[in-house]
Amino acid sequence: MYKIKQLNKISKIGLDLLSDQYQVVDEADDEDGVLVRSASMHEYTMNPNLKAIARAGAGVNNIPLDKCSEEGIVVFNTPGANANAVKELVLCGLLLSSRKVVEGIDWVKTLKGDKNVGKVVEKGKSQFVGPELDGKKLGIIGLGAIGVNVANAAIKLGMEVYGFDPYISVNAAWGMSKWVKNAQNMETIFSECDYITLHAPSTKETKGIINKDTIALMKDGVRILNFARADLVVSQDILDGVKEGKIAKYVTDFATPDLVDIENIIVMPHLGASTPESEDNCARMAVREIREYLENGNIVNSVNFPSVNEPRTTKYRICLIHKNVPNMLAQFATLFANQQINIENMVNKARGDYAYTIIETNDVVGIEAFEALENVVRVRVV
Repeated sequence: MYKIKQLNKISKIGLDLLSDQYQVVDEADDEDGVLVRSASMHEYTMNPNLKAIARAGAGVNNIPLDKCSEEGIVVFNTPGANANAVKELVLCGLLLSSRKVVEGIDWVKTLKGDKNVGKVVEKGKSQFVGPELDGKKLGIIGLGAIGVNVANAAIKLGMEVYGFDPYISVNAAWGMSKWVKNAQNMETIFSECDYITLHAPSTKETKGIINKDTIALMKDGVRILNFARADLVVSQDILDGVKEGKIAKYVTDFATPDLVDIENIIVMPHLGASTPESEDNCARMAVREIREYLENGNIVNSVNFPSVNEPRTTKYRICLIHKNVPNMLAQFATLFANQQINIENMVNKARGDYAYTIIETNDVVGIEAFEALENVVRVRVV
């Protein structure tokens, strides 16, 4: 019986994918896996039995990845599961950044009780004029699942789209419209585009990429959207840019005290993935990932260990998380030979400082010798 602890409420559609081998709990100190959405795990006590954490969403800033890697805990996310939901909100943000819809709605509310409201709005609507998207240049920084979806939708809206992502995946490239222009650097997007939308992860390289220096490169009246991570922008520089008129509008899904109720800044309450469809998709993917790892040792969509997804061909699998150093496979093979056990199949993948090896056999294997090896982090038999 596997114990799965949910730190946030996970969609029932996902939980229903767990078989009778699983027990879902809200409290436990010996859980095999954790399902989480936004709850912070940086102060979480990782029990020795914990094997996997699945984040029902794309970002994993709420999970201490280095600590998990050191303890052999595989962390999964669900890339693309909420891509359509976020794309739709970005399109909404594009329209709100251009047409002064929010301001117009707020103004109309002040006219409550005015019997001549029809005439008043006809006379006053000119103050809310804004440009159309058709024919404008949109720059997209980050071409993952969401960025590609936004690019394709913007092309259909008649926008001229520039995309920048030095790490774009093959699948993302295949899925992107041929009409999206490849920007060789971010400076091209900053200088050329009327609208800029951020869809990059938060890393050392991307934190604060929108700052006073990059804003200075932009067109006067640029419109900036941030539905990725709050720390991709320097808030004070955004405020200064808006105040000076350099930035016509800033739309973000991340509420911070300094940005709330500022003219020409629209702050949404982190609604990007807040749709029932998105929550269901993320839950399904997270549960499938954690099940596949616990039951078969396969790793799909991990953010801290390499992907290994092999069909089972034998009765037993020895799953080894270890440091990415020389001579590990030779040591594993020697231990099998010492037990006079045949290796039927072996797969090994590395990612940074760590590696993952699956060894298949039809014989019972004692794992104590494997656990005793230097540089071995965790051993499991599934």
